[in-house]
Amino acid sequence: MNIRAATQDDFEQIWPIFRDIAAAGDTYAYPRDINREQARQLWLELPRQTFVAEEEGHILGTYYIKTNQAGPGSHVCNCGYMVSAAARGRGLASAMCEHSQQVALALGYRAMQFNFVASTNEGAVRLWTRLGFATVGRLPGAFHHPRLGDVDALVMYKWLADKA
Repeated sequence: MNIRAATQDDFEQIWPIFRDIAAAGDTYAYPRDINREQARQLWLELPRQTFVAEEEGHILGTYYIKTNQAGPGSHVCNCGYMVSAAARGRGLASAMCEHSQQVALALGYRAMQFNFVASTNEGAVRLWTRLGFATVGRLPGAFHHPRLGDVDALVMYKWLADKA
């Protein structure tokens, strides 16, 4: 597997991954009916950088990195990760998260924060915890899960600067 910077042409393969995850509505706070252009803007245009994880020319996962807050908070980044359904369970999210931490340090960030992790996304919560992220906040009922109703959203945080 190779992780590399995404190009505009990569969106052809990113879109089905993004569309399916957004439509499920159980992990991301994106509209479930988000259209292709809105998704491209959110995933490729607004972030500071976007990456893809590919194998033999097939994109299996993707992530973005962006500044979480401006000004005094600009040393903290935020990332979002998506893995295709066919590639789950192969360690892609772990590899992309580890890659993103190195990218974050290279870009001058000193910490990483996940702002809105659905508490019911047990695989992600378990993975982020294993990779050293602490749950520093809980937003009661802030995520509307399509099957479970209102569930908590977690704020997860990791200081990265000591890794430099």
